[in-house]
Amino acid sequence: MDLDAYAEVHRDDWRELDRLAARRPASGADVDRLVGAYQSAATDLARIRGLSPRSTTGDRLSLTLHRARLRFTGTPTDPLTALAVFFGRALPAALYRIRWVTIWVAVATVLIAGITAVWIASTPGAVATFGTDAALRQYATQDFVDYYSDHGLGAFTAQVWTNNAYIAASMVAFGITGLFVPYSIVQNALNLGVSAAIMHSQGRLGDFFLYIAPHGQLELYSIFLAGGAGLMIAWSWIAPGARTRAQALAEDGRALITVAIGLVLTLLLSGIVEGTVTRQDWPWPVKIGIGTVALAAVLSYQWVVGGRAARAGERGDVEEFDRGASQIVAG
Repeated sequence: MDLDAYAEVHRDDWRELDRLAARRPASGADVDRLVGAYQSAATDLARIRGLSPRSTTGDRLSLTLHRARLRFTGTPTDPLTALAVFFGRALPAALYRIRWVTIWVAVATVLIAGITAVWIASTPGAVATFGTDAALRQYATQDFVDYYSDHGLGAFTAQVWTNNAYIAASMVAFGITGLFVPYSIVQNALNLGVSAAIMHSQGRLGDFFLYIAPHGQLELYSIFLAGGAGLMIAWSWIAPGARTRAQALAEDGRALITVAIGLVLTLLLSGIVEGTVTRQDWPWPVKIGIGTVALAAVLSYQWVVGGRAARAGERGDVEEFDRGASQIVAG
């Protein structure tokens, strides 16, 4: 087959396709002509590529086909625009939806941790079950404090970040079970209560709060957010409302799984504070103040930016086209 002769025979058809691709179809007939011309030109391109994988004629036709394809498939969203939409609307709206559940998770954690600490501290012999006097003394006077400075700054920050991010992502992902989140909340609270009781038994309760406060404010709140998202996902199929359980789980699961992405970032910030600020020999008001500012930034993002996005109708779900049809319709 002579490539030049083939191109000359089909050139008018390709020009027609180029003309149709240059303007938005005004009717169903226009769409039919565009699709028909596209299919014919795609066949022509396959024949040209079979004869010559790379040619000027083939490259030009490929560009024409690309422009035509965009007319009936849509133009992909620019990555920067997608990021702006995600962080400006979807993520804050999802965080705003779980604001009250997050508060209840925080209250439950504080209550369980407080009750555990008081019970262990006030029960004769309870603290001794966690180790010998020497071991408890070493934990309170050395291990608890040295934990923040025993490792290199970068390695420690990465270790803390990945560990906490894994826990938070698990709480969101396995929230559908309805059991994993309560179990994780209780375990976390018990660990806090036990640590506080041991530190109190050695007269170091003040160190417990001082060393946790700089990074712990944002770290714990991130875990509370993860718990809130997981519980909301579980509740979506337990009490779907007017929606079917499958529809409720799909909608809320898509929207709230974005919280896990946001938590990776908040826990990264928490890890940086823990790795770089807590270990410093700075005045405690300064270190705690830095942690408070980090928490305040996340709270503002959740309540202020998220509230604005929610009032605009955003729920954190993907766009309607990406969601697909939720039910079969006629027509």
